[in-house]
Amino acid sequence: MNSELISKAEEFENRKFKFVTTSDRILASREAKALILEINEVYKETKDSNLMDIMKRLTVVKQRIDKRLKGKPLTA
Repeated sequence: MNSELISKAEEFENRKFKFVTTSDRILASREAKALILEINEVYKETKDSNLMDIMKRLTVVKQRIDKRLKGKPLTA
């Protein structure tokens, strides 16, 4: 279970993030969120610092995707 989650997270993290469409970005953001939540459930039980590091790295990736989704703010 843990090794499967870790390998999924590492595969997601090492993927090239060239999203052509907004829907690609939305799907990637949702996938990142799902991975983070799954790892969090395991982390609550095991308190493994390796899992916490993976969650932090995935959160950074998700924040980058979300920032790109929101776009530049309009200046008034």
